[in-house]
Amino acid sequence: MPAFEDRLHRIMADATAGLHAAPDLTERIVRSARRRRKQNRIAALAASLAVAVAPPAYLTAAPGALSTPAVTETPAPPAVDDTPLPQSAPPDLGDLGDGKAFGRVEAGYLPPGLRWSHWSVDNGDTYWTSWNRDGDAEGPYCVQITVFEDRAVQEFDDIVQAHRGEGEGGEVTVGGRKGYRALMGVGEDGMKGTPVLYLTMGERRRALIAFSPVYAEELGDAAVDRELRRVAEGLTDGR
Repeated sequence: MPAFEDRLHRIMADATAGLHAAPDLTERIVRSARRRRKQNRIAALAASLAVAVAPPAYLTAAPGALSTPAVTETPAPPAVDDTPLPQSAPPDLGDLGDGKAFGRVEAGYLPPGLRWSHWSVDNGDTYWTSWNRDGDAEGPYCVQITVFEDRAVQEFDDIVQAHRGEGEGGEVTVGGRKGYRALMGVGEDGMKGTPVLYLTMGERRRALIAFSPVYAEELGDAAVDRELRRVAEGLTDGR
């Protein structure tokens, strides 16, 4: 569990280092959760194989029963093609207007002074967008909301469970809905990291609300907590 948390911390630290909403931030968080489950399965399989596989015959036969085993050449590993694959722009949610209605949800409240960043990513079961002060897609983000639906819900729940396992953050109730409030990453230049609120919107939908470390530093702790809750309270199913 600590190793998984370390990976998540590194993900958020890398993504916020430039104070831009990284297009693949959510993908990397989701991949970390998947890798953790896969590694657990591989470890369990390896342990069972270690018990089931017998040692080589020449190690267990009586002295003199076998001659010196033949030495075989280990084939050289195949060459690795490290040519970078061409990168294409990820699919987006289109023109969102003021950005409050996106995907299948609607943000009924955003902190004053924020505008849609004209940036979004649509990966089907996960999609996200952000808001900042100038509406520039290349500018630093202030607030980002990521929505997890259907099959992606389990990935979201794994991330929250990792926080619980490490005793990071705590349970909250927002507008009658369950949530989890935490701080992601260590932060830099004296900042405390990325404040996040994980919100359960229904059986098949979750949302992750994140404030950038710089924006959180400007607001102050009390205002961050208040504004995170207000954003969560205003987040509803789209009309």
